[in-house]
Amino acid sequence: MTLCISLSARPSNNGTRFHNHLYEQLGLNWIYKAFAPTDLAQAIAGVRGLGIRGCAVSMPYKEDVIALVDAMDPSAKAIDSVNTIVNDGGTLTAYNTDYTAIEQLLARNAVPTDYSVWLLGAGGMAKATAAALRDAGFRNVTVVARNEEAGRALAGLYGFDWRADLEPSGTAELLINVTPIGMAGGPDAEALPFPQEAIGAAKVVFDVVALPAETPLVKAARAAGKQVITGAEVATIQALEQFVLYTGIRPSDEQVRAAEEFMRAQ
Repeated sequence: MTLCISLSARPSNNGTRFHNHLYEQLGLNWIYKAFAPTDLAQAIAGVRGLGIRGCAVSMPYKEDVIALVDAMDPSAKAIDSVNTIVNDGGTLTAYNTDYTAIEQLLARNAVPTDYSVWLLGAGGMAKATAAALRDAGFRNVTVVARNEEAGRALAGLYGFDWRADLEPSGTAELLINVTPIGMAGGPDAEALPFPQEAIGAAKVVFDVVALPAETPLVKAARAAGKQVITGAEVATIQALEQFVLYTGIRPSDEQVRAAEEFMRAQ
């Protein structure tokens, strides 16, 4: 049996259900488990030493694992953020499939690249999102982050603006939350990352938080009649690309839809 795992401060069942359902559909003798590590370095050493084939990496470890792997694929190296590790005989290579997911969803939803954007957050997922925005052609982007060093660095890397706080008034046409605000089990699970006024004035709202699928921000945006892109959609695409990296198999669209439906029916 081949083992794949995920490492997260607050593990969810999303990846576990998605991957395991695909293993079952394809008749693979594989299993996927989620863990909350108490020591990241030891956890990554375990991936290497136990021959664990693949390891998904979630908040807040996307940058910390860089020092613990052997090689960085261009998808991770370009943005200094990792969400996937593949173990080839003890050699750990890091990838980032978050970028792919964000890029595909912006294109799939035909979000105009001349929209003004507020990008809330400056961590590993924010790096992937900022890179995808820049590469898609967005230019009027403001990184909103209380950590001035991280916020300015991220904004400067992609030619964007930075501010410490959300404006007391006004909004952007595209709002993107890449913080844990609204995440199930967290201290801000019931909170809105953006003011109601900003949500009401926006045209598109994008929340990368995947659990729950209907976050407070997603619910508020739907209630306001906005175009919504969800973290559940991000989770499906990035998990699919991880599955391909781990197994070398690309499931059919029908198999992916079945795994996605199984993932969300929890």
